[in-house]
Amino acid sequence: MRRIVLAIEKYFFIIILIAVAISLIYPNSFKWVLSNFKGLNILNLLLSIILFAMGTTLKLDDFIEVFKSPKEILVGVSAQYIIMPILAFLIARIFSLGPALTIGLILVGTVPGGTASDVITFLAKGDLALSVSLTTISTIISPFLTPIITLILIGNNIQFNPVEMIISIVQIVIVPIALGLIVRYKFPSFCDKLKEYLPAISSIVICIIVAGVIGVNKESIITSFGTIILVIILLYSLGMTLGFVLGYLLGMDKKQIVTIAIELSFQNSGLSTSLAKTHFPNFAEATVPGALYSAWQNFAGSIISYFLKRYYH
Repeated sequence: MRRIVLAIEKYFFIIILIAVAISLIYPNSFKWVLSNFKGLNILNLLLSIILFAMGTTLKLDDFIEVFKSPKEILVGVSAQYIIMPILAFLIARIFSLGPALTIGLILVGTVPGGTASDVITFLAKGDLALSVSLTTISTIISPFLTPIITLILIGNNIQFNPVEMIISIVQIVIVPIALGLIVRYKFPSFCDKLKEYLPAISSIVICIIVAGVIGVNKESIITSFGTIILVIILLYSLGMTLGFVLGYLLGMDKKQIVTIAIELSFQNSGLSTSLAKTHFPNFAEATVPGALYSAWQNFAGSIISYFLKRYYH
């Protein structure tokens, strides 16, 4: 079993490409991901599983780390909610994206960092404690910052209810993490045993989410494939590049620079996809940027982590 888990972690970028290929060839095979089951939104439920898993890995020591590196935490979180939203907004304007794809791209920019950043940071030999702290803090404050920044960037053009978005982020993000923390507190030994399986479980869930969104939006993806892929790659690349520049200019060490760059470019794209589906139901294509960003960041991140580990340190 352990070999399977390790294989999933090691070849995640290949697995996600296979999932994308299947969803394009057989688009109906993952259609259930964007449906409801007995009143429950399956996409939100899948995302909650990932966040619950994240909660079971957290301990008090992880939060104490925040106070050990206040400068790095402040820089990382500030960059997360300033640089990425602005980049997403500017890229959407430069490429004259339609309303749906603009919504989706901006949501990619305004959501917190993704849990996959911790895995990539570990593989790239970055500062894992800093990465976990950044992911945790940016996620905890996301119910307030994500709706506010989204409202500022698109509220004048496209109407949505930021209060409802706050509530849904609390339900999708904060509640599962809190439950995970409770389980961790009550059953620490069980969570320690479970921990080694969680990256693989989260990876499979991410693949399912990406496949579901891409399958449902196959036609629109094919129609705008060149543009949207270029936009996704540009947002990711600029985020990582600016992360390196920011860390270097502020005098961080190499491990911290790697961590800031990875944390900045890796987004919780599953959350952006969920928010797009929940709060912009009239713009079906708004889920596309999140799904494609998830596929690209994990594929590119796996390759980049190899080169960082081999040549940067």
